[in-house]
This record gives sequence, structure tokens and C-alpha cells, in this order.
Amino acid sequence: MNTITAETGTVRPDAAPRKRYVSDYTELAREVREAGLLRRRPLYYLLRSAILAVLLGACVAAVVVVGQSWWQLALAAILGVLLTQVAYLGHDAAHRQIFASGKRNEWLALVMGNVVVGLSHGWWMSKHTRHHANPNKVDVDPDVEPGALVFTTDVSAERRWKRGFGGWFVARQGTLFFPLLLLAGLNMHISGIRTVFGRGPVKYRAMEIPLLLFRLVLVPAALFFFLSPGLAAAFLGVQLAVFGFCMGATFAPNHKGMPMIPTDASVDFLRRQVLTSRNVRGSRAMDVAMGGLNYQIEHHLFPSMPSPNLRKVRPLVRRYCAERDVPYAEASLLESWGIVVRHLNQVGLGDADPFRCPLAAQLRSGG
Repeated sequence: MNTITAETGTVRPDAAPRKRYVSDYTELAREVREAGLLRRRPLYYLLRSAILAVLLGACVAAVVVVGQSWWQLALAAILGVLLTQVAYLGHDAAHRQIFASGKRNEWLALVMGNVVVGLSHGWWMSKHTRHHANPNKVDVDPDVEPGALVFTTDVSAERRWKRGFGGWFVARQGTLFFPLLLLAGLNMHISGIRTVFGRGPVKYRAMEIPLLLFRLVLVPAALFFFLSPGLAAAFLGVQLAVFGFCMGATFAPNHKGMPMIPTDASVDFLRRQVLTSRNVRGSRAMDVAMGGLNYQIEHHLFPSMPSPNLRKVRPLVRRYCAERDVPYAEASLLESWGIVVRHLNQVGLGDADPFRCPLAAQLRSGG
């Protein structure tokens, strides 16, 4: 096992095995299992699904009733929010939180993603599974791969030297982050299409292609049938912008601005998940708004735990981490957004060390 040093964020070999790190998660998992917090919550998910189905039906009916009116843009925004909630439900199914049967969870996630939201289940699973295995690990976690944004100073340094828009953008990437989220919905649809039509392995490719095309063609076609071309295009634009913003504003606070793990570092499961994740404090309304993902630490430790149980397990996890001196990060939603913006700007300017972290203090001592 390797250790991240405090001074440089680099890796050195451990002097001795740390067997207690291996047992830490086992002990926590035992406590959680004995508390019954891993049990399925079928009635909760049935009610949640029924409410979403009614709201989606009402939204579609309202689109038909309102007709040629710019009030349609308000309905487009509402639809963007509702589709985000459906995506959260699909996320829970993909993590096998809803049914005891893995196959049933998989089929529900497939329908929610491809048919309702219009996102490829195969694309999401490939990306999200790798993220959960190694959150914030350089060259391993797809969520910190350089793209429109960069997350390490070496990449930002390369881009800053470039002339034109690329260099200007990376120096301001934090400030531009939330406006950029307005394009995230469109980007997710494109990424899904590229995946199902690409050469990489997709488990249900033969099914995903027709389902995804059906959804992505049917909805725009229906809008252009009922509405004028300009209004239909505006409706699609607003719905995609709101959906992308809601998804990005939910997922970004979870890990952005938290420690990055070097490619060749090896960290035990408990600390890898806790030290790279951040919770968002709030009421039950926050739980609904973020689909339970505001308990990101607990979700990463127990990905198959039903989302309504995450609030219940939080005190247990906090106490357990405190007893073992494992830093447990929480912030309000606005605080977490501010952290994300500042961190991205600092990385873009080369002022931040993404490997700075309590991980160093945890692992450099013999424990």
C-alpha cells in the first residue's frame, strides 16, 4: 500500500501493513447491517414513482392545453426539473436500491434512462461505476478527466499557454462553471448516443438504440407538431438547460474541490470514499431536491442503500469517522457551490494543489 506525503502530495511506499484500515469498513458495514439500514424500501419507491408519473402526466397535459403561448417555457423548466427527479430514480435503480433482484433494478434503470429521460443506461453505468470505484483518482475516475474543465494544474498549465479562447477559458473555468451547466443536458444526450453507436461494449446495445432513438425523436417531433417551430425550439432549449443545470448543480458539490488521489496511490476503501466526498447539509426538502445525493459520503460507502435511509445512517457514519480521526466534510449548498467555483478557478490559474488533503495526515503516520 502506498501513502500520499503531506508536503508534496506524492506517493511513498508504506513502511508496514495497516491491517486496521482493512477492518475499519468491515466493522462499519456490520453496524449498518445490524441496524437494518440496508433493507429495501419498496413502498417508498412505489409512492415516489407514482407521484412522478402523475406530475409528468400533468405536465404533458398542460403543454397541450396551453398551446401557442410563451408560458410553455415555464412548463419546459418544470419538465426539466421532473426529468432530473426521474434520473435520480434511475440512478437508485442502477445502484440496486429498489428491488432485491438485480435484473429488475437493471430493467427499471434502462427504462427510466432511455425511454423517459433520454440518456443511455449503458453510457451512465460505464462512467458511474468507474467513478464509484475510484472517486477523484487521476487517470481513473472519468469525472475528473480533462474535457471542457480541467482538474489538475499540469493540464491547466498546458492550456493556459495556448492562445485564444482555450487559455482564456481555463483561467476562468470556475466562474464559467454554472453557465456551462446549461449545456450539460445536451452533452449528456450526445455522449449517450456516441456510446450506444460506438465500438465499446454496451450490454443492452440492441435494445438501447431503438429505445433511445424513439425517445429522442418522439419528444421533439411531438413539440414541433403541437407548437410553432420557434416555440418548440425554445421549449427544447429551456428543458435541456434546466435539466443539465439541475444535474450538474447536484453532482458537482459532491466531489469537486475535494482531494485528488494520484494515479499510483493506493488508499483503503473507507478513506478513499469519505475523504474524496462532501455532504450537503439541509432539510428533507434538500433530500428531495438532490435525490438523496446530498448524503454523498454515505452513498459512496453504501451505494446499494435505499436513498431514504441515507439520512438515518449519517449520524452513525459521522460518529464512526470521528472515532477514527477520518475527516468528514459537510457544507451548505451555497457554501459547496462556492467551494467548487473557487477550486476550479484556482486549478485553472495553477494556484491550487489538487492533492492537498487530510488524506496525507491520515496515511503518513504509521496509524
